[in-house]
Amino acid sequence: MRPQSAKQKGRKLQQLVRDLILDTFPSLGKDDVRSTSMGNSGEDVQLSSAARKLVPYQIECKSKATSYIHTVYEQAKTHGEHEPLVIIKKNRGDVLAVVSLDHFMRLLKQLNAGN
Repeated sequence: MRPQSAKQKGRKLQQLVRDLILDTFPSLGKDDVRSTSMGNSGEDVQLSSAARKLVPYQIECKSKATSYIHTVYEQAKTHGEHEPLVIIKKNRGDVLAVVSLDHFMRLLKQLNAGN
């Protein structure tokens, strides 16, 4: 894949995340959630202080053709009717929990419903 095509793929994912945050939290404006330009260091989706209160995360976006975690996530989906959750760990690494982006956004919305 050409570097330009890879950057375009990454940019589209960043913009999707930005749009989902704005759709989930209508009180935020376009200046509160911004997709950074490719090649910049730091977060891929920049949040204002108002947005950071609702989404207390540093967001890194990666769009890849293949991913082992997707294979494991698809396996988790076949185990029943509940929301799939994948717990992963590498040697001497953090334990991570993986859920779908839609599920994660619903959790954020529920978390902030009382605010």
